[in-house]
Amino acid sequence: MRIAILGTRGIPNHYGGFEQCAEYLALGFVNMGFKVVVYNSHNHPYKESTWEGIEISHRYDPEFKWGTAGQFIYDLNCILDLRKRDIDVVLQLGYTSSSVWGWLLPRKRMVVTTNMDGLEWKRSKYSNLVKKFLLYAERLAVKYSDHLIADSIGIRDYLKEKYNKTSIFIPYGANLFQNPNQSLLQEYQLLPYQYNMLIARLEPENSIEVILDGVVLSNSQQPFLVIGGHQTKFGEYLKSKFSGYENIKFIGGIYDIDRLNNLRYYSNLYFHGHTVGGTNPSLLEAMASNSLICANDNPFNGYILGGDALYFLTAQDVANHIIKIDKTDPSNDRFLKNNRQKIRDIYSWDKIINEYADHLKDILPDSL
Repeated sequence: MRIAILGTRGIPNHYGGFEQCAEYLALGFVNMGFKVVVYNSHNHPYKESTWEGIEISHRYDPEFKWGTAGQFIYDLNCILDLRKRDIDVVLQLGYTSSSVWGWLLPRKRMVVTTNMDGLEWKRSKYSNLVKKFLLYAERLAVKYSDHLIADSIGIRDYLKEKYNKTSIFIPYGANLFQNPNQSLLQEYQLLPYQYNMLIARLEPENSIEVILDGVVLSNSQQPFLVIGGHQTKFGEYLKSKFSGYENIKFIGGIYDIDRLNNLRYYSNLYFHGHTVGGTNPSLLEAMASNSLICANDNPFNGYILGGDALYFLTAQDVANHIIKIDKTDPSNDRFLKNNRQKIRDIYSWDKIINEYADHLKDILPDSL
């Protein structure tokens, strides 16, 4: 089988999210004997034409010049190159800027399957005009895809209800964190289980302001780490609002997975405030890192965590959990154990790769 993977900045992963997914899938497919080409932005740090047996196709990407508009040109360049190739299955990871070119996909010669990601048009950071475009792009992605992949039950249900389209549920993946190293905490002047944290893009729909309001309400002096790039308008607003609270520490982005896993592992409470999207990678990584999770109470998080987490909706909920919860209390052990078991049984990358491979085999045209 000859597979093309579209929709990411490229591999090896330097960004996270779908780039990490593309890396794991491409490596897994090659190990199964498939031929794989992954499209990379020409700005990607890796410049070679192959990586670990995977063909890398570098396409011009003017995002560095034009901002978001450049993504549309990059996606167009990828699809124009794809039209020249002998490919069996096209796997699109996301659709935001590629769907406008969906009519150019060579669907008579290749079968196209698309991971629909989350409900991008619901994100509060976007203007009403952008939200309308994203909803339009979602419709186009559904129209121009032969098959759809939903990475959460919530997205699967949404696609069926809104478009009457059946999709296959294949979640995101994670690897269990096995080797904690307490010495890393010294760099941040932290003690095990004596701090709380969150990891997220600093955007309104990730409940960061509600969580930090709860930290203030709790009167806790324990450090609270906010990990995520904060050089944004909303990030600057948050830093200004909470500048008088020394225990709230805006760390910035951390992209070393081992460092992140250790911080999660030794935290007391890990807050996950995401309200939009499917299977969020950072939530699975928190589960795999033995985090005691306090999540925004919405269906997307509930589908994954079930009864194995604490939940919040208001700042007072957050404050109550910070005041009352001690991760080292044996009564919390079942949450940690059950979430790690979910990683093994449902969300392990080996399982996810096999599910994607089975899906691609199932949709391969009978003539091939």
